[in-house]
Amino acid sequence: MRIDNEVKLDYSDVLLRPKRSTMGSRSEVDLERQYTFRSSLETYSGIPIMAANMHGVGTLEMAQALEEMGLFTCLSKDVTKISGNFNNVAISTGITDNDQKRLDLFMERNPLVKYICIDVANGYSERFIDYVEKTRIKYPDKVIIAGNVVTPDITEELLLRGADIIKVGIGPGSVCTTRIKTGVGYPQLSAVIECADAAHGLDGHIIADGGCTSPGDVVKAFAAGADFVMLGGMFAGCDQGGGTIEDGKVKFYGMSSKEAQGETFKDYRSSEGRVVEVPYRGDVTPIVADILGGLRSACTYVGARKLKQLSKCATFIRVNNQFNDVYLKNTVGE
Repeated sequence: MRIDNEVKLDYSDVLLRPKRSTMGSRSEVDLERQYTFRSSLETYSGIPIMAANMHGVGTLEMAQALEEMGLFTCLSKDVTKISGNFNNVAISTGITDNDQKRLDLFMERNPLVKYICIDVANGYSERFIDYVEKTRIKYPDKVIIAGNVVTPDITEELLLRGADIIKVGIGPGSVCTTRIKTGVGYPQLSAVIECADAAHGLDGHIIADGGCTSPGDVVKAFAAGADFVMLGGMFAGCDQGGGTIEDGKVKFYGMSSKEAQGETFKDYRSSEGRVVEVPYRGDVTPIVADILGGLRSACTYVGARKLKQLSKCATFIRVNNQFNDVYLKNTVGE
């Protein structure tokens, strides 16, 4: 047993220090990024915000809406076929034999899909790491997203085994209970900073997955070095996510919950996800507009003309309180 006494931080522990800026308007900020991935050598261009591969979020309808706005969608594992042309979608898979069969069938039917998201709760198992390597050998020209992890060592290992993008986050999600059930996790801001540093040294990329509750948190993730930011709860309850609306609410749940696992849930497991009801939020378009508006505004505060420059311009300051919440429960609009 050992104790690491170094302070680790979440998004709620910091704010960004404003700096002198020469920009006159938020409209001057360029949010698009262009990447070339280390193993597949594929290129990406777009606004690097992703819908999470969760039920009620990573749907084809969500993919269509976000594609039109230049954003990305990781499809949930229950999406077994795709129609239409999508540049910025990933098929999601686990690492079981059945997952492998499903992935092979999907890729056979949809050869134009460029992204494969290999998604497990625990990215530290040798079985998972070996599966990433086998997938790279089998699909040399596909962009492989792999996760989830929170430390630099496994970030580097996965990149060296053939992953292009590493998904970072264990336990920060709004409907994830991994930290409660297992005591395992890592404060998300520090995880992003440390894993981004490791990945960029190998020409790899990372996704900050989970923990964002507001546009300001999305800003902090990019400022910490994330190449992509993945959102689940912030997109939940939208028309594009489907689901039944009852009394103005929609069911939303973590992907390690019994609800998500269904018949595959085993007796020896503990559910590591919540089942909640979120307010029905209508079309996703104004939600995206609000997030992008906050991101542009943040860039003007710190003097970043491009999203690419945000992490270079960012200085975090540790705080005890992020904002005044005296009227938070009484807010009726903005």
